[in-house]
Amino acid sequence: MATAGIIVAAALLSALLLWYFLAPRRAARADAVDGVQRVRIAVKGGYDPGDVVVRAGVPTLIDFDRREGGECSSHVVFADLGVDVALPAFAHTELRLPALPAGEYPFACGMNMLHGMLRVEGDGVAGATTVAAAPAAVAESDDVLRARQRAEDLDRVHEIHALTRRLVVAVVFTVPLLLVAMLPMIPSVGAWMRDALPAWALGPWLQLALTIPVMAYCGWPVHRTGWLAIAHRAPEMNSLVTLGTIAAFGYSLVVTVWPDLLPAAARAPYYEAVGTIITLMILGQLLEAKARAGTGDAIRELIGLRPDTALVIRDGRPTSVPTADIVVGDVVEVRLGERLPVDGVVVSGSSAVDESMITGESLPVAKTVGDPVTGATTNTTGALRYRATRVGADTTLSGIIRLVRAAQTSKAPIQRMADKVAGVFVPAVVLVAIWTFVVWWCVGVPPRGLYGLICAICVLVIACPCALGLATPLSITTATGRGARHGVLYRNAEALETAAKIDVVVFDKTGTITRGEPHVVRIAALGADGAFDAAIDDMTLAAIAAAEAKSEHPLARAVVEAARARHLDIPECLTFVAVPGGGVRADVDGHEVVVGSDRFVEDGVTDGGLRQARETMRLAAQDGATPVIAAVDGRVVAVFAIRDTIKDDARAAVDALRSRGIGVVMLTGDNHVTADAIAREAGIGHVVADVRPEDKESVILALQRQGRHVAMVGDGINDAPALARADLGMAMGTGTDVAIESADVTLMNGSLTSVVTALDLAHATMRNIRQNLGFALGYNGLGIPVAAGVLYPLWHVLLNPMIAGAAMAFSSLSVVLNANRLRRFVPGGAHRYAMHAAPIEESTLEASLGGACRVHNGDGTRNGDGIRDTATKGHAMADDTAEEILEDAINEQLRQEEADAEDVIDPVCGMTVDPKTAAAKRVWRGRTIYFCNPHCAEVFDSNPSNYVDD
Repeated sequence: MATAGIIVAAALLSALLLWYFLAPRRAARADAVDGVQRVRIAVKGGYDPGDVVVRAGVPTLIDFDRREGGECSSHVVFADLGVDVALPAFAHTELRLPALPAGEYPFACGMNMLHGMLRVEGDGVAGATTVAAAPAAVAESDDVLRARQRAEDLDRVHEIHALTRRLVVAVVFTVPLLLVAMLPMIPSVGAWMRDALPAWALGPWLQLALTIPVMAYCGWPVHRTGWLAIAHRAPEMNSLVTLGTIAAFGYSLVVTVWPDLLPAAARAPYYEAVGTIITLMILGQLLEAKARAGTGDAIRELIGLRPDTALVIRDGRPTSVPTADIVVGDVVEVRLGERLPVDGVVVSGSSAVDESMITGESLPVAKTVGDPVTGATTNTTGALRYRATRVGADTTLSGIIRLVRAAQTSKAPIQRMADKVAGVFVPAVVLVAIWTFVVWWCVGVPPRGLYGLICAICVLVIACPCALGLATPLSITTATGRGARHGVLYRNAEALETAAKIDVVVFDKTGTITRGEPHVVRIAALGADGAFDAAIDDMTLAAIAAAEAKSEHPLARAVVEAARARHLDIPECLTFVAVPGGGVRADVDGHEVVVGSDRFVEDGVTDGGLRQARETMRLAAQDGATPVIAAVDGRVVAVFAIRDTIKDDARAAVDALRSRGIGVVMLTGDNHVTADAIAREAGIGHVVADVRPEDKESVILALQRQGRHVAMVGDGINDAPALARADLGMAMGTGTDVAIESADVTLMNGSLTSVVTALDLAHATMRNIRQNLGFALGYNGLGIPVAAGVLYPLWHVLLNPMIAGAAMAFSSLSVVLNANRLRRFVPGGAHRYAMHAAPIEESTLEASLGGACRVHNGDGTRNGDGIRDTATKGHAMADDTAEEILEDAINEQLRQEEADAEDVIDPVCGMTVDPKTAAAKRVWRGRTIYFCNPHCAEVFDSNPSNYVDD
């Protein structure tokens, strides 16, 4: 009868637990006041309310009322929004969110143990500040960042001191408790103690007296947090320890006060288990807090880089002012050994600046008048004066800190699995504990009730959801901080995880493979005999430079610099049109000047000089120079040979990628002869030449359609669409802001070896996360059954609750210590991975609008010359076959788009066009544009951005 009653009670209790912990929670709705939705969330062992409902399209203000101390709830993180807000203890903190579109936005504490949900309902449209811009809403200045970090460090120190104090008290009481409880189990020692000590010294009342301080004082934070988590219907590790120790303490109390209620064989108290479990719990928390503090070292070091004061020129003299008071336009003086306070441009002096803490580059960089300088770098030789251009929250240092913080608080996709398991972990453990007791009661050996209780307590105590919760966030935090030290900035955790999957890296040429500082090595002007072997006259060169002066292309700047080297006066052009990937057209003093590629210039040439010019261009390209042709009033007048040298580490980076089984591709708008020369020098096996800027994205898409995980590395505005299209966009920190904003990873030093560092660190991080998750899942998967007593039928082994408590305490600590191993990551070290992707076929390397594919062995030979490319493992194909295959793939894509498309508008003439019968079509930044006649397509080609919004 008793057995049936226990089974029924267990079933009812299980149903109650499932309903209480897993049933949907009642959501609180925000109140709208003056066009802003407002809601208050109390933070005390959880979030109350944990579910908040707001309307879409209306800004939201959340007032977090934190009513506790400690590190666990010191931050609130909206991972999907990239928002991380510090919550000072016993204070209100307001978080302003923009008008959000409908959806669910989970939030959690910084340790990923407390969870809540912001639900946005309705059809409202997000305002000017969208989800992507949400982090900007909480951007912080350097001073705010410093104050925030200082407060966090003080909270952490206070927590460590409090844990240390409680640990000392726990040890003082637990050690004699263990001696009194355990020594009598040794026959000789027990006999001596019974003869030498009074009876009360060996009785349960002394053990109770020694346990009460440990239970009530030392264990108070554990019990408080555990019960609050249960009250919030979000139980966690503290809840399990609380239930287990209270069960053991309660049973022992019955043994002490009412022993006659229990059988004689079941009257042994377990006070020593209670004291030991709580002591080990506090020890584990203390060690974990100290280890976890190390994961934030990178942020603390970055914040500490900015000097507190600076010398600003006021009334002609250097005056010391707080760095926070510097404004744009101030002239700052930096002396030997001092750090630069803000970003700017040098106006006088020259020196070498150590930028290692920002870029990871160990060698100082020479700076002179006109050169940009970055705040937080160190002046190593002479004195400098520079004009401040970016201050406060706009400095490079502040941007790096915000980016690192956003990455550290974001969630990697792999973490979703752990979160799902953690969400049901504690209720599942409680159910296992309940039914462990039932099974022991039904089929266990006497005293079955006692054994069932001990095993149930062990199940509760040994389970560790904290290890699951910490497995991913700590590795992400450590890795992103380590990357920042070496000049690699990941935008978020997803970028870090994606980087570990990359098997093809596509490089832009100019400014990425090469230095991005081209210079004119030769100017071949049209001579009287029709050959391009004459010197160009100053007037013609000045006119050509005037046309190029308004272009931002590096080749255009090289032409302008060649004119300035002759000290020529460059006139203003009356009209100017730039065609990406083609060239420029301008009206200079009544003359039509066209400069660019031969294909671009040929439409405006009326004489027959283009054939001779092309021969000169071919000779220049063979030498690795980029040929640029210039025509004035329809007549070809000169060919410029412009050369850009590859970066010193280009060959080493390419070799490192290939040794890891990663394919390397170079994209360039240069002709194939020039591209071949650069590729041979860099050791790149695959080249796509003659690619217009809008076609770079198509190359990325073609590779992705072959099942590749593609990283794109670029630095210019025209690389932004390809960076966005790639699985992983990597922007050189020396590039444009547009490219950096489009990228998932920013390489601050512009070094190609940073690409290898970014991928190596990503692989090390994902390996570390998998180890953490494997340990956490494996530990719980093995520990819980052992604690339940599955080994007893075979070897008569039962787990002692003290051992279970020790295992639980050190399980989360082991995850923290393993994550900290990433702090030892060194760029260029031995790599422990190799990608095993299928060989790259040239069919994937042909741009959709006329690119030319070349495949090299990196030693000056081409595939087909008797030597196979090691990167392609012998699967190279003839160019004509590659073109046919890629053309088929692209045509299939276009046919699918046409089948799905309705009538569209010709952007040039405004006519309605049926995609199936369109006279012409173009691909522009991933979009297919249709035209009613070929002339409209030609007009579109002259300036696509005039007709299609970017």
